[in-house]
Amino acid sequence: VQLQASGGGLVQAGGSLRLSCAASGFSFDDYAIGWFRQAPGKVPEGVSSISSSDKRTDYADSVRGRFTISSDNAKNTVYLQMNSLKPEDTAVYYCAARSRRYNSFWYQTRYYPHRGQGTQVTVSS
Repeated sequence: VQLQASGGGLVQAGGSLRLSCAASGFSFDDYAIGWFRQAPGKVPEGVSSISSSDKRTDYADSVRGRFTISSDNAKNTVYLQMNSLKPEDTAVYYCAARSRRYNSFWYQTRYYPHRGQGTQVTVSS
């Protein structure tokens, strides 16, 4: 199982970015993908999750209505469209994979045995 996040960068408040998570070595039929972020000195925060087979998406309250998660199963890629970005969205974002059985715990890192490297998102005020 391999995961690679990309698409981060520096953007002004109110701007947008789209993150990509390229996955290999497993099928989206069996796994769900979650996006997490970690700011300096803080614990990782579950941002969003998608289980394509279950047609289920989840969002943290802090990003609901601004971020949209989607997947392209043909490309084995999950996207996180981030709009109306705020300085408090600044963090390293990474994607991770878990079993679909744990959809109810989508925001907890311990259910994600597979994690990719992160991509830095910086939002200036």
